[in-house]
Amino acid sequence: MANIKSAKKRILVNQTKADRNKAIRSGVKTAVKKVYAAIDANDKEAAKTALVNATSAIDKATMKGVYHKNYASRKISRLNLAVNKMA
Repeated sequence: MANIKSAKKRILVNQTKADRNKAIRSGVKTAVKKVYAAIDANDKEAAKTALVNATSAIDKATMKGVYHKNYASRKISRLNLAVNKMA
């Protein structure tokens, strides 16, 4: 355990940020799962609405610095491709 006051604060701040990032990542994973669940159910309309929600969640996570922009672009691109293949 740290003895210096600033080191103790860093531990607390890092834990807070880690918890925030974990919550955001979890939300993105849930949104992506909903897209794939709609694809598996062959429900085109549900897949499209889930895709919009997932894209929004991924973009927000990227703006907050949780994901790298290239990772986000790749994820969104793959989701779009999966939804478009349904047709």
